[in-house]
Amino acid sequence: MRMPLARLALSLLATGCLAGQALAQPRYGDVKAAYRASDVQVLDRDGVLLQRVRADDTVRKGQWLALEDISPALRTALVFSEDKRFYEHSGVDWKGVSAAAWANLWSQKTRGASTITMQLAGLLDGDLRRVAGGRSVVQKIGQAVSAQMLERGWRKDQILEAYLNLVPFRGELVGIDALSRTLFGKAASGLDNREAAIAAALVRAPNAPGAQVGQRACTVLQAMDVSVRAIDCEGLVYFAQAALQRREFAASEGIAPHLARQALRQRSEPLPQVLRTTLRAPLQRMALQSLTQQLRELRGRHVEDGAVLVLDNASGEVLAWVGSSGSLSAAAQVDGVVALRQPGSTLKPFLYAQAIAQRRITAASLLDDSGAQIQTSGGLYIPQNYDHQFKGWVSTRTALGASLNVPAVRTLVMVSPDAFHQQLTALGLSLRETGDYYGYSLALGSADVSLLQLTNAYRAMANRGCFSQSTFVPGGVQPAPAACVVDPRAAFIVGDILADSNARARTFGSDSVLATRFWSAVKTGTSKDMRDNWAIGYSERYTVGVWVGNASGAPMWDVSGTSGAAPVWASVMQYLHRATPSRAPLPPAGLVRQAVSFPRTPSPLPVGYGTERASDLATEAPRMEWFIEGTQQSQFALSQGDSGPNAARRDRAIARISYPANGSIIALDPDIPPDRQRLHFGADGVVNHWLMDGKPFAKGPQAQWLPWPGRHEVQIVGAKGEVLDSIRLEVRGAGVIGKR
Repeated sequence: MRMPLARLALSLLATGCLAGQALAQPRYGDVKAAYRASDVQVLDRDGVLLQRVRADDTVRKGQWLALEDISPALRTALVFSEDKRFYEHSGVDWKGVSAAAWANLWSQKTRGASTITMQLAGLLDGDLRRVAGGRSVVQKIGQAVSAQMLERGWRKDQILEAYLNLVPFRGELVGIDALSRTLFGKAASGLDNREAAIAAALVRAPNAPGAQVGQRACTVLQAMDVSVRAIDCEGLVYFAQAALQRREFAASEGIAPHLARQALRQRSEPLPQVLRTTLRAPLQRMALQSLTQQLRELRGRHVEDGAVLVLDNASGEVLAWVGSSGSLSAAAQVDGVVALRQPGSTLKPFLYAQAIAQRRITAASLLDDSGAQIQTSGGLYIPQNYDHQFKGWVSTRTALGASLNVPAVRTLVMVSPDAFHQQLTALGLSLRETGDYYGYSLALGSADVSLLQLTNAYRAMANRGCFSQSTFVPGGVQPAPAACVVDPRAAFIVGDILADSNARARTFGSDSVLATRFWSAVKTGTSKDMRDNWAIGYSERYTVGVWVGNASGAPMWDVSGTSGAAPVWASVMQYLHRATPSRAPLPPAGLVRQAVSFPRTPSPLPVGYGTERASDLATEAPRMEWFIEGTQQSQFALSQGDSGPNAARRDRAIARISYPANGSIIALDPDIPPDRQRLHFGADGVVNHWLMDGKPFAKGPQAQWLPWPGRHEVQIVGAKGEVLDSIRLEVRGAGVIGKR
């Protein structure tokens, strides 16, 4: 059958035009460079694959594979199925053309003479791609011309490699890497003859039913090895049907899924094919293993989630980011590194550092660990220790090291919740509410923070109080210069306390898991109702933060500060320092070290206030202690008659208004005559007299005042007239007319 003259003329014209276009055929290197997988590979700092994350939902393409990384069986099957004379022709199989009728060759139904090179030309040029109704005559001519041009510029192995990486197989699957991993759960290099035959069959009919694909694969398998007389075609059909049902190619796979998602969120479009991070793959793997092992041991205590973060102190680079326990968790997608949780006692180091920097206390100052009822605007706040026992008078070093709650709350009374809130904010903790909202419970970690923020705040303490943002993408936007938000002398003293095993002994024992063979400073914390357990600490080079609990917020059962997160913290720290030393930091300028003692002396406070009797006064062994220059003294005791040169300094360190709380709102009772109502004041330490709005109104550690409506400032004054502490309060209601 002859082609009509008009159609022949159009074809010749198209041939000339397309031949000109074919002169601009893409080069192999350009095609390979322009290839974009549907996944992003997230690498560690050394190029090791951490995580593969799907970023394109419209198509599923794996990585570009070199021909030597593709199974020889598949290469053979494809050539036998699609282009038997692939290595003989120059783009167009003229023998195949001559074997078919000329009219059938250019009809839309003919496929037999379409070579691999011609098909590749159609994949590379959008104008030549096959549409639902098949290719037109013009497209087929263009394919032939383009194929011959490709053969002139490309080697045969390059053509076959590009074709296998670009050919659509089934549904959204494009390229042999995606097909192999999805249907067979293996790399393309491992495909056997059966799998290769199925893959080749799918090229011819990508969306055919499983039975048809299996039958076609049987034909391909026979052509591959004619010496095989009996092929189990029925079994191959079943195998093909089962393979077509598989979806082994997970959307995300690796050991750092949460970090990968965070890194992708920070990248603008278009997403890179490879994203390098600051992580260390061996450390990431070890941290994940340590966490999962610990959670398996705690499974009987209703604990299934956890997170680990490791930061480089100097650079702020994230070295490990484990967001969850993976398969052990019912909420594996929740990233525990950025989730907000109550930090418990892990906020105490920042509080004591602030109080030391303000010279309200020293590391040796005596703090009262006894029952306390602190009046707030919402009622009485009655803090309790973790073990529900009180230790009496203890030094600041012991109060922080042993994580005693009552001394921390008393310290916050001195500092004030609002000032402490400002300190935490400066350290990068994004608190949702104000200091007044949290009140004195802020000392015990009532605010929600993330492991990322908290660990980085500890890193600031490791860097002498200088805060800077952490980062997990190398070579990105340089973070702002570090801002020193904590007095470096106070940061050093607090770090020295957190590294002191003796200071922890009263609560954790002298041989706890927190003690390392190298220098490290660490603090544990447990939130209310045992919903969260933390261990945060730093060495000379690294800061490590660990959280364990339940993503659902359910409480744990009998998990202490050293049985929950601490073992993971210790194992990660020991891994980091298995061959790297960690030395104690050098003291900054402005610090002095002095011998101190704690003689037992009678208490100056009245019975029922602070402590009950002199025997309750705790004494500690003599030691060398660090002080901010100008605050040092040799003895710390509660004595009424001390008039030595350090008396005023000691009074200033321990004297404070204990009640009412700063910011209290006092409402006068309308059922009681105004002149019969009295507001009671109490103070810790040695107080000479009280001032109300600058005017004296009482002497001694306790006072009473006839309340008067309005806002007032209350101060306590020492023997030399110096103001030791102050609070503000407001009285609401009707007062006594003419009296004030």
